[in-house]
Amino acid sequence: MEKLHFSIIIKAQREKVWESMLGEETYPMWTDVFMPGSYFDGNWREGSKIRFLAPDETGKISGSVFRIKENKPHEFLSMENIGMVQDGKEDITSKEATVYAGALENYTLKERDGGTEVLVDLSPIMEIPDDYKEMYQDMWHKALQKLKELAEN
Repeated sequence: MEKLHFSIIIKAQREKVWESMLGEETYPMWTDVFMPGSYFDGNWREGSKIRFLAPDETGKISGSVFRIKENKPHEFLSMENIGMVQDGKEDITSKEATVYAGALENYTLKERDGGTEVLVDLSPIMEIPDDYKEMYQDMWHKALQKLKELAEN
């Protein structure tokens, strides 16, 4: 399985980038690229469950359920997919919900030339078709550009 890697240099200190990335008010601003109306329910503490949610086209809430595997503030965050939310209901046991279980999202922040390099590593548990890979790459590029704007302002 191919891992996907994304990175961007942001002209801001790691603390500012971290807060822009995970803040309750700013998280929806840069993740709107993936799903309009995105927000999170939960917290970023190690071991915690967190849900990433958004209304679908009919207004029903859907999204993903993750567990925070590791959180080193201003340095590293690792999350593991454990299920999904469909029609507002959490599901971590059905066949559909466990398809992506075990997939990881890792975020590393490194000091770089007076700013911060944000490295995103996605470890899917299955092969990503080429057309989806291009879509992911485009969305991640746009999302990281938005994060950069938020952190630099």
